Amino acid sequence: MAPGTGKAQPPELRHRIMAGFIGNVVEWYDFALYGYLAGIIAPVFFPSDAPTAGLIATYGIFAAGFIMRPLGAAAFGWFGDRYGRARTMQISVVMMALPTLLLGLLPSYATAGVIAPVLLVLVRLLQGLSVGGEFSSSVTYLVETAPEGKRGLTGSWANIGSMSGSLLGVGTAALVTNVFSPETVADWAWRLPFLGGALIGTAAIWLRRNLHNSQRFQEHHEGRDETSPLLEAFTTNRHETLLALAFAASYGTCFYIAFVYLPEWLSAQGLMARSTALAINTGMTVLVIPAMPLLAVVGDRWLPRRTWIALALSGLALAAWPLHEWMLVSGGSLAAILATHFLAFALLSVPLGSAPALFVEMFPERDRLSGYSVAFNVGVGVFGGLTPMIATSLIAVTGAATAPALYMTVTALVAVAALALTPDRSRAPLR
Repeated sequence: MAPGTGKAQPPELRHRIMAGFIGNVVEWYDFALYGYLAGIIAPVFFPSDAPTAGLIATYGIFAAGFIMRPLGAAAFGWFGDRYGRARTMQISVVMMALPTLLLGLLPSYATAGVIAPVLLVLVRLLQGLSVGGEFSSSVTYLVETAPEGKRGLTGSWANIGSMSGSLLGVGTAALVTNVFSPETVADWAWRLPFLGGALIGTAAIWLRRNLHNSQRFQEHHEGRDETSPLLEAFTTNRHETLLALAFAASYGTCFYIAFVYLPEWLSAQGLMARSTALAINTGMTVLVIPAMPLLAVVGDRWLPRRTWIALALSGLALAAWPLHEWMLVSGGSLAAILATHFLAFALLSVPLGSAPALFVEMFPERDRLSGYSVAFNVGVGVFGGLTPMIATSLIAVTGAATAPALYMTVTALVAVAALALTPDRSRAPLR
């Protein structure tokens, strides 16, 4: 409470940053954990001798990734523009923490029969819905409440949370699989990381309990009409939404090629063992975490944010094919692989750090979260998520091992083109 008043004061900047950061830790911790342990979890809920369970798995996984996330983006975007970013963040983190806890408590197929895979899919659907709202809501809140001249730096904390959560999830899963025998892990120990994730989720709920909407949102909300913000994002501000979608899809594709597909490509081409490639990828990800806020400062202080991101993606477009060709010609030399990872990850650290603020700056207050959420989740979640499949198909169709590199070049240039059509508002007040 403020002295002499009955009004609670807005949380300090450090509290706001931690509230935005930890929600993304929870989101990506679960994402990485489930991906790492999927091979262990699948037989527990989807045994090979149960075809019905197999169908539930196939369609349930598809729905969670490609239907629920865009639906969540639309629902949370509309809610956040109507009722505030703070309330949206409180709901989204509960909807992530609760399923993580439930996943660790679900009965197996041997115990509950077909009910077990149905429950697992329902939990994943709920998580997919919450994922559609978490990142964009926290970014919007962080950037709208950022100190003057620090929108890029403050917004970068959402991606710092995402990367930290991914590393924590992989590390926790690796710890469990190394401490316990394979039989124990398959029997019950796989549940421990999910129960541990529920503790992180509880901390996130506690941190977000007293969040306030920004003063700007409060002032805008008092005078808004009944027009749906989601409708406005696709009518009045259709131009911004389409540009954000094009940028998110193309830069998201570049991210997936480097951070997700590259280890698989190295293994498929016989250049490096998958385990070694994953270790290098993980190590480089550790370096990206401090790089994101440092590089975001450049867009806050010295170069316009749009120009800074466009320069980095132009560099990636120019370097992608030569780097992949070097790895092939060298027979997978460690120097070539390390150099490729380092340069690609360093260049992508620029949009990872600065793009959150750029997206927020693209939209006006009244439909900002709606337009951003839908564009980002459809672009990165759907188009980006299809990248490994598209890259593999390109190699099969063309017979060229460097086809994914050319795909990265094209998509990076599409991102640059979208940026060229986007007004730079990094030095202007939010609309």
